[in-house]
Amino acid sequence: MDDYTVVVNDEEQYSVWAAGRSLPAGWREAGFTGPKEACLAHIDEVWTDMRPLSLREAMAADD
Repeated sequence: MDDYTVVVNDEEQYSVWAAGRSLPAGWREAGFTGPKEACLAHIDEVWTDMRPLSLREAMAADD
């Protein structure tokens, strides 16, 4: 079974990436590795606000 790693970008958007492959520009490891389904379950737990970080910050500044 292939392992994957959870990755996150500067906008705090999550994805899965094949473990051991070079990460694309702008992405970093989020600290969770395992089978694809486990990675997707982890993302479901931690990514509770789907809005990009820049949008969340802009909306907070409007308050």
